[in-house]
Amino acid sequence: MLATITPNAVAASYYTIVYSLHSRGHGVIATSDSAGRSLLARENAMTRRLVILVAAVWPMAYSGVAASQDDGAFYGLLRSRDLSPFGFLRLDMRPAHAVSIAPGSWAIETELGYQNTWALSPEVERYLTSLEPTGRRKLGPAEVQAIRDLPGENYLLDIETGTFDFTFHYKLAPNWTAYAIASAITYQGGFLDSTIEQFHDTFGFSSFGRPAIAKNQAALIYDLKGSQTVFLEKPTDGGLTDPTIGFRYTGLQVLQDWRLSLEGAVKIPVAGRRLLLSTGRTDVGVQASLQRARNHHAIYIDMAAVYYAGAREPAKQDSQIIPTLILGYEYQLTPRTNLNIQAYASKSVYSSDVTDLDELTGNKYQYSIGVRHRRDNMLITFGFTENVQNINNTPDIGLQLGFAYVPHRRSL
Repeated sequence: MLATITPNAVAASYYTIVYSLHSRGHGVIATSDSAGRSLLARENAMTRRLVILVAAVWPMAYSGVAASQDDGAFYGLLRSRDLSPFGFLRLDMRPAHAVSIAPGSWAIETELGYQNTWALSPEVERYLTSLEPTGRRKLGPAEVQAIRDLPGENYLLDIETGTFDFTFHYKLAPNWTAYAIASAITYQGGFLDSTIEQFHDTFGFSSFGRPAIAKNQAALIYDLKGSQTVFLEKPTDGGLTDPTIGFRYTGLQVLQDWRLSLEGAVKIPVAGRRLLLSTGRTDVGVQASLQRARNHHAIYIDMAAVYYAGAREPAKQDSQIIPTLILGYEYQLTPRTNLNIQAYASKSVYSSDVTDLDELTGNKYQYSIGVRHRRDNMLITFGFTENVQNINNTPDIGLQLGFAYVPHRRSL
């Protein structure tokens, strides 16, 4: 018999989380009036977007709970990676899955990701907001100079990216799996701009200076103490990025009902350094994943550390160790449909040698909500990612659509 989860219970849990986020946020907001109002507006926008998201996703997922009483399966964390343009080209260990295949067999998975980033320093936001009454304009030399004349360090990123990942898994032995990931990216000016602005207007969100800039224009402006870069059009249409190869070991049981898997991976710069496609440097990462499944519920804890060799462009990033933590929950809504909720926290790629802006050096926090549906040996995933807390160093919105084919799946 499936456990019963009501929409009221989900709403109660959500408001508990939102209250804790705003309690922390108000402690920061009290330090600066104008910057605090901007941050509060963004936090309120994030809160309302999450309410709307839960309201939209929950009925869709909940509608099929009583469809069947057969045993279901768990698939693990949503496999989407960090889509942030800040350090996007580094190795980012994919969240661990919970699917087992027979030795000597294979599986494939694909992941389409799309994100819209509008990130800017407080001074740039105030400057653009002051321009809104005069209408939209394409960013040009005059606006760039005005941004450079603003006090302190400043930056503006207005860009969309679409990513495609293809992963091939092969089971070498009962507890050993090898995998290879080929990836590609495309850079866009932002066809989601109109949709996002209409969404903001409909639900009373702040504009954050968006209406002062022409829609669908890509812009990357860094005026930092350690980096000065200006692109007023997308610097590349996209292309293949660096491939990743890795190995995974499973079967360890460190605690009762908790399974442990260990993973190692390397990102290989096969074609050298390419602007917004490859850092031209090798990154290496390790990951430990704890998984616990009981009845129709599963809990996941992923801990990763990546040696990031750094980058020269578009803004300098030093070599460093970047830790990442992912906490996730999966619920079997039906034998074929699961709901995932997970939270992501990672260190920023920017150091105090490059900038003193808290918006760029602060940790990255994101949450994701997704639904998975299995049909025979195929698994389809839809996920939504939103930034939290430090909201000017991660994408505003990220969407993921995944497809996996597992011809010889085994139950864990």
